[in-house]
Amino acid sequence: MIKAILVFNNYGKPRLSKFYQYFNEDMQQQIIKETFQLVSKRDDNVCNFLEGGSLIGGSDYKLIYRHYATLYFVFCVDSSESELGILDLIQVFVETLDKCFENVCELDLIFHVDKIHYILNELVMGGMVLETNMTEILSRIEEQNKLEKQEAGLAGAPSRAVSAMKNMNIPQQLKDIKLPDLPQAIKELKF
Repeated sequence: MIKAILVFNNYGKPRLSKFYQYFNEDMQQQIIKETFQLVSKRDDNVCNFLEGGSLIGGSDYKLIYRHYATLYFVFCVDSSESELGILDLIQVFVETLDKCFENVCELDLIFHVDKIHYILNELVMGGMVLETNMTEILSRIEEQNKLEKQEAGLAGAPSRAVSAMKNMNIPQQLKDIKLPDLPQAIKELKF
């Protein structure tokens, strides 16, 4: 099971952190710091698996990571997960981000946090891997983008309706008609 997903830059600044096991805020910060220290001091030519730090569970846990340009993608997993499977999952996550943001960079992770979490939730939910097929993930993201565009269109509908009414060729006499105040009109009704 996946316990945490961490993305931080070369200086240890967290850009994404998702914990699937409860840790208080101070403990999360310590885990991120310890994980960065463990991962960043390793050479690029060594394997991408190492035992988890003392804070996240010790020898029963593994840190599986990939280093791309200025970002480290680290998955903290227990011993039941396949190292190669998680390494492949990191690759799918990064390639999906790359397709969604056209050459993803650190700034995309900073300014599009909601979309990054949505993409991550398509891959992993509750520490369990949901989907590894990038085509399937991208189609879900495209569906979400369409829904967001529709909602943006609906949100702008009232203002478009008002401007359309102003631009209509309606005689001035009709425009000047005052409609009665609804609560007052209800008071005047007699049953």
